[in-house]
Amino acid sequence: MLKQIANLFGGSNEGSIKKLQPLVEKINSKELSLTTIPTEKLADKSNDLKSKLLDGQSIDDEIIADAFALVRETAKRTLNQRHFDVQLMGGAVLHEGKIAEMKTGEGKTLVSTLAAYLNAIKGEGVHIVTVNDYLAKRDAQWMGAIYRTLGLSVGVLQHDASYIYIGQDDDLESATRKDAYQCDITYGTNNEFGF
Repeated sequence: MLKQIANLFGGSNEGSIKKLQPLVEKINSKELSLTTIPTEKLADKSNDLKSKLLDGQSIDDEIIADAFALVRETAKRTLNQRHFDVQLMGGAVLHEGKIAEMKTGEGKTLVSTLAAYLNAIKGEGVHIVTVNDYLAKRDAQWMGAIYRTLGLSVGVLQHDASYIYIGQDDDLESATRKDAYQCDITYGTNNEFGF
């Protein structure tokens, strides 16, 4: 397995990969404790994590493991997609502000949910930049079920419109740009975000 991961992250990063393995094991362990919790109670778990961070707790491996396990379990229930261990490592790399190269079909959109969720629960808002309006809208609709189940809001900035994700059926509601920006997670292209 380490060889597959090394291929994903590049051979010169084997040391970094080995350092991430204990985190992955912790996430796997925590995931087991979530399997018996009803889906409608996952937002309560999310709020507990958010409260810890808003009360000043720093993001350590324990918080990362709790957050990633929660996103993984939620993705499994809402999208019928479960993050692979290598994708958990990709999420950790993204959270650290580093770059992980992934090829088409290896789950970049799903991987991004891990770091996006973890950083969104700090209450600072997360912007996810895609290459075009189509992908911004598609990804917000596709991953929106994860975020909504966990109690987060999702916005979309488009060239000619803005939206907020409102439901399990990929529903988007027209919104002002300001409202889309105020969501916990906002998707858009680099041309649409203003800083």
